[in-house]
Amino acid sequence: MRLLSRLFAVFLILPLTALAQQAPTLELPDSADVRIIVDISGSMKANDPNNLRRPAVRLLARMLPAQANAGVWTFGQYVNMLVPHGKVTDDWRGLAVERSDEINSVALRTNLGEAIQVASDDYLLGADSLDNTDFILLTDGKVDISDNENANDRERERILGALLDELSRRGATLHTVALSEEADLALLKSLAERTGGRYALASSADALTLAFLEALNTAVPQQQVPIEDNGFQVDGGVEEFTALIFRADDEPAANRTLELVSPGGIKAGPESATEGMRWVRETEYDLVTVTSPEAGDWKIIGELGEGSRVTVVSDLRMVVSPVPPTFTENEPISLQVAFFEEDRKIENPDFLGVIDVSVALTSEDGRSGNKVLSPDQPPQDGIYTDAITRLPGAGEYQLSVVADGQTFSRRFSTVTRYVAADEPPVIEEEFPEASPAPEIEPPVSGSGPIDISQVENPEPKPLEEQPVDKAEAEPEMPATVEEPASGIPFWVWAAAGTFGVVFVAGVVWLLVKRRKPAQELDADNDEEPPLVAEESPEEEAIAELEPEQAPEDLPEEIPEPEQVPEPEPEEVPELPQDEALPEDDIPVADAEVEDGEDEFGLEDFDLSEFDDLPATDEESDPFDDDEPEEDDKDGGKDR
Repeated sequence: MRLLSRLFAVFLILPLTALAQQAPTLELPDSADVRIIVDISGSMKANDPNNLRRPAVRLLARMLPAQANAGVWTFGQYVNMLVPHGKVTDDWRGLAVERSDEINSVALRTNLGEAIQVASDDYLLGADSLDNTDFILLTDGKVDISDNENANDRERERILGALLDELSRRGATLHTVALSEEADLALLKSLAERTGGRYALASSADALTLAFLEALNTAVPQQQVPIEDNGFQVDGGVEEFTALIFRADDEPAANRTLELVSPGGIKAGPESATEGMRWVRETEYDLVTVTSPEAGDWKIIGELGEGSRVTVVSDLRMVVSPVPPTFTENEPISLQVAFFEEDRKIENPDFLGVIDVSVALTSEDGRSGNKVLSPDQPPQDGIYTDAITRLPGAGEYQLSVVADGQTFSRRFSTVTRYVAADEPPVIEEEFPEASPAPEIEPPVSGSGPIDISQVENPEPKPLEEQPVDKAEAEPEMPATVEEPASGIPFWVWAAAGTFGVVFVAGVVWLLVKRRKPAQELDADNDEEPPLVAEESPEEEAIAELEPEQAPEDLPEEIPEPEQVPEPEPEEVPELPQDEALPEDDIPVADAEVEDGEDEFGLEDFDLSEFDDLPATDEESDPFDDDEPEEDDKDGGKDR
């Protein structure tokens, strides 16, 4: 019970810990520094036959924010600076687009460590710090600097050792993209995880562009406006917007039709761009940039593929605190949202009062839910806060923050991965192990480490004390009176055992089998000795019990022990009917976890309930009863 109390206290404190980890203030991000490193080894001929690395690099060059710092490197056996590191301007973008055609697959080796080292050289900015520097690394292979495998192994160890330690010390963040399962996935994961970056495996070359874009969005969050029914709203404060429209999976690239309709009804396309509009068509996407756009509702005519978005340049910005690429229940997401006009945070309640800020989560199978932040009144300091600690299952989730201000709207989106704790699956595996072993004491003790150990430890002690007392029936009398739930007789001892193991469903059957013999005293004494036949003290105790039941003292004692079995028949029918109840009751913390799952959307991720984490901790039982129904709902929707 002490262990369960401690677990309950831990889960009760978790939400408070999440709130304590939130940053006290939210400020505009500093100028970004993005360094793109692309593998051009010979293996790319097979993994990227259409050389889709070129349009992917061009997309990043066009999507990088102005005045950020950026550079592009390619590597094989040697490292080449494809696009010099510098300020992102129109000239820099033009140079990056032009030189992207030089990306090929002719290099002999994969000198990954040298590429990272050259791209992180401090001479680029004249400073040792890499606090605001994000590296986007693409490769399809493993470390290969020599024909000698020992040399390759030593280089790999150097990358994960001295080089990675140095990058972490300087504050660098690495986002890695593997273009093949033949790549050193463990190495790429380590580079990303140890620097707080994002790791992705592009299953095909077609998925490369989207993987690059998500890495860029993690490095430099983009100001977006939401797209609804192929339409989006542009307010008067937008200086420029860029519509990135990916090709749908079932849409042929050659016959793709796409048009953009202005609020005034003017249509534009790849071959008929209007004034102030730049339309670029690539194999996988269309990129449309409109300068000084007309305010109002714009419409996209055509199919929108996954990842399509509209980004804006405006003095009015919605800033969201960094979302980690992965999070756990112990390391939750502390979310903060604020609005800035130029460089000033907006705290005016009249302005914030007309804005609805909501958070949405979408799972990999398409289920989603949302929650409104500060629904009653805007925060006094202008910062909307929330914490996400638990989700129904491990996997990737798209997290979106949408602000609707009636005359304007903003959107932020990113992808994060929830890593579930190891404890829940372990507990679930223990339940079936306890049920098939009610008659064998060793398996039962192994299947219930929390409660059964507490019962088994005292069990041999009273059995050994019985022969020491040398009073056959008299010492048992006070034992039954003093301990109504754990007396010395076997049937009383069985009752005490069931109370101790009542949380384990498997031991319930042991109680049922021993209750029936309690009604037939002669049969009970015959069945019980085999269970304790291994211990000689127990056999002596059984021998003593048999003559004790014969004297007339037993009927006089029966009224007292009968009080013990009287509650037993009430509990016994309840236990087999609701076998799931004792299983849920074993760790109070499990109920807490399920409450958290309800809060974060077991019912289609209904996030509207995860405001009051401490309150839901106290109301765990009602959610436990509803859990099977929620699973059925989810299953039905998936079908």
